[in-house]
Amino acid sequence: MNTYTKINTPEYLPALETLENHGEFSDRHIGPDETEIRSMLDVLGLKSLQELTQAIVPASILLGKPLGLAPAMTEEAALKKLRALMAKDCQDKSYIGLGYYDTFTPRVIQRNVLENPGWYTAYTPYQPEISQGRLECLLNFQQMVMDLSGMEIANASLLDEATAAAEGMALARRVSANRSSKTFFVDRRCYPQTIDVIRNRAPGYGFEVIVDDAANLSSVDVFGALLQYTGAEGDVMDLAPVIARLHERQGIAVVAADIMSLVLLTPPGELGADVVVGNTQRFGVPMGYGGPHAAYFATREAFKRSMPGRVIGVSIDAHGKPAYRMALQTREQHIRRERANSNICTAQALLANVAALYAMYHGPGGLKKIARRIHRLACILALGLEKAGINIYHQEFFDTLTLSFTAGTLAGIDERSRAAGLNLGLHNRPRGLVSISLDECSGLDDLAKIFQVILGDEFSPPDLAELDSLVTCARLPAGLVRQSPFLEHPIFNEYHTETEMLRYLKRLENRDLSLTHAMIPLGSCTMKLNASAEMMPISWPEFNRVHPFVPPQRVPGYQAMIRQLEQMLQEILGFDGVSMQPNSGAQGEYTGLLAIRHYLDSQGESQRQVCLIPSSAHGTNPASAQMVGMKVIIVSCDDKGNIDLEDLRNKARQYSDTLAALMLTYPSTHGVYEEAVRDVCQVIHDCGGQVYMDGANLNAQVGIARPGDIGADVSHVNLHKTFCIPHGGGGPGMGPIGVKAHLLPYLPNHKLVTLETGKTGNTAVSAAPWGSASILPISWMYITMMGCEGLKKATQVAMLNANYIARKLSPHYPVLYSGKNGMVAHECIIDLRPLKQASGIDNEDVAKRLMDFGFHAPTMSFPVAGTLMIEPTESESKKELDRFIEAMICIRQEIAAVENGEVPANASVLRQAPHTQRDISGDNWDRPYSRQQAAFPLPWLTEGKYWPTVNRVDNVYGDRNLVCSCPPVEAYE
Repeated sequence: MNTYTKINTPEYLPALETLENHGEFSDRHIGPDETEIRSMLDVLGLKSLQELTQAIVPASILLGKPLGLAPAMTEEAALKKLRALMAKDCQDKSYIGLGYYDTFTPRVIQRNVLENPGWYTAYTPYQPEISQGRLECLLNFQQMVMDLSGMEIANASLLDEATAAAEGMALARRVSANRSSKTFFVDRRCYPQTIDVIRNRAPGYGFEVIVDDAANLSSVDVFGALLQYTGAEGDVMDLAPVIARLHERQGIAVVAADIMSLVLLTPPGELGADVVVGNTQRFGVPMGYGGPHAAYFATREAFKRSMPGRVIGVSIDAHGKPAYRMALQTREQHIRRERANSNICTAQALLANVAALYAMYHGPGGLKKIARRIHRLACILALGLEKAGINIYHQEFFDTLTLSFTAGTLAGIDERSRAAGLNLGLHNRPRGLVSISLDECSGLDDLAKIFQVILGDEFSPPDLAELDSLVTCARLPAGLVRQSPFLEHPIFNEYHTETEMLRYLKRLENRDLSLTHAMIPLGSCTMKLNASAEMMPISWPEFNRVHPFVPPQRVPGYQAMIRQLEQMLQEILGFDGVSMQPNSGAQGEYTGLLAIRHYLDSQGESQRQVCLIPSSAHGTNPASAQMVGMKVIIVSCDDKGNIDLEDLRNKARQYSDTLAALMLTYPSTHGVYEEAVRDVCQVIHDCGGQVYMDGANLNAQVGIARPGDIGADVSHVNLHKTFCIPHGGGGPGMGPIGVKAHLLPYLPNHKLVTLETGKTGNTAVSAAPWGSASILPISWMYITMMGCEGLKKATQVAMLNANYIARKLSPHYPVLYSGKNGMVAHECIIDLRPLKQASGIDNEDVAKRLMDFGFHAPTMSFPVAGTLMIEPTESESKKELDRFIEAMICIRQEIAAVENGEVPANASVLRQAPHTQRDISGDNWDRPYSRQQAAFPLPWLTEGKYWPTVNRVDNVYGDRNLVCSCPPVEAYE
């Protein structure tokens, strides 16, 4: 007798085909479920997401067909497919060097920082009261850089060593007393990729670059010079005499230095350097096929206001307690636009934190052991090769040996290295040189393989133990052995056990608000879910232990993944080609404008130098335009936030002979789909210019419109916004660009790895061929798991969430801009200026008060001063949106109390916000509102409340009393 249950309804046991679709990733990525979507549509008076799309997006740009992408895959299927791709790759060991080295990421840091959403989902620390953890760690990074470089001030990281060197060149011109020269000297010993990026950047500034031996520096008139310490071939040169001669001619000395070597070598600051740059990758950050890694930049105190990038400083809060903040913000592109020091908008905060924590975990003693071990291995290798009759090109070195061979011998070494799974530095092949760079992960077994590859089977392998015993002295120049101490601050000497480090990391994490706590509703920043399945592959050794200059044929899986992502982005954007090289959104802007610049030059139209930019544009737009030598002309916006079409036409006609490009953001920076966008593009094309579309708001286009179809010639993509690479507390980012066919030849190439995109010989914009390649799997996974329908629905729900918030808040706050049918795009701007006039309460007060409700503030005063721009993204559920709305309505009622004269503005709960546990638990309470209202204004705050750790930070005090290094312990007592 059968005992199984008989249920005949097909709904209970549907066909297998239907059951195969269980667990669709899009249902997990998109916050609102179907019931919540229906409820929000009812609020808007709409019946479907399709009706919502038609009510918002101009019919002229709607995509009339599904994207040509593969169907969505489940998380497990996508991970399995990616694993299968990477299984094709050889797991070679690389000894190429040139700024990239294998390293051990301490597991406690890998697990609790690099793989921890409490660290990688936080936003840039513009709101310091809820960012004290990572701000402290970034300050530690600055202190580490200052100590090792011997300089007086450092920033909180740049993108990579090559672009940091280019920023050094720009700073040198700004501060050099030699105003008559426009020539920059580059030491021939610099890394090839750095020289390439310098050559790329210089023309936009109007600079000439001379690459020559440092000994010839005194024979040319220059405003500055870049010197390498140690050289690309491994030699260690005393730069002090060269720098002294440069200073005699009023030039600025920029030194690119390997950070691990500085543990043993005299710091460049003691040799006279004015700027020191480099890469902190080998401090615990995997190579990752080129990135992301935190570059460092240090300089003299006198040049602090000319320094690019973010600087962390120490200020005080409203109670006089020390507090960290980003200092000197007014010097950068958000404020100064085309007059900014740099277009840098993204740092590499997450990776800078890893590097700082690596230094803290090992401490000065541990770093010395690591550096001395690396150097000793290099000495053993050198001795063994010399005994075998091999010529060591430079007798003094730190970790890199360069060997000289005939062409025939070199071919044999090349063949044996491939067979043995080793990648050696063969970049000097024309000169018959092979370089071998050792690192923290090298050991005696690696030396044995290297000996076999170099010497061949006819030589007996040397006795490594005997060689080790024969090494009795270092191969560093005696006059350059470091004498000065470093990392003496207690912060670098307290956390050497895993227990102490783990607790320190948790303390820092608890001080920061991230997506693990609540939505981060920042307009134009797209703080969406960074799914665990997307993040997992970045820890796979197949992705993170690959050197960026290995022959591409050795990593066919990596290459296939990159090509597939390029093809996905081409389809999504409607372009003919994609370059993955730009490793930030600002870099993407620069690269796209550079492609336009070179295209126009090739057409004999070099006179086209004018770039039209709407007044609402992000500050990086004009800053990027000036970097490629374009003249910025501002186009007005009308009262609805759209580009003033009449002003655009007038200026396009006025500059028709010299018009190079228009930069526009779509939907507009004001959060509206401009109806006339096709007309805008046509106006520019009719006058001979090109259209650059900023990809900041691409999250409102995917699957429903395409930049290439709208009329753009080039657009960058913020993978760290639309395509789920996390913000990392201020970086990393990726900004690849898509282009139309006519711009394809003008995409960047690379000196050491020839790319399929861009003509051979084109210079690079980043140090690595594919930018920060190890985070590309995040976007590959996202698109693969979402599929065309999931991506389209994500865009629609992003618009739904934004319009739901706008509709719910509109009775309480003015919504500044809207498009057709009174709808916004994927973000909305609420105007607090009338409330400030009536009450004295401004947008900063609202931003700080939101912290008491456990929310990060929306974007403040951009694109309009005195406003808040809200972008909820598609990942937030209706429940979370309602929490935020309830908080904003509660705040509006508190503002009303000030308006009505019930409480003075300065004594109000808003002006005193945020409130810390110390405030609430203190013995004295003399405020006109209760502790309950201060900390628990809504019932749901009693469960798992997030507490800011400092009160409102005094920004003015921090800049007037600038401290950018670790304060003494007494400061916290």
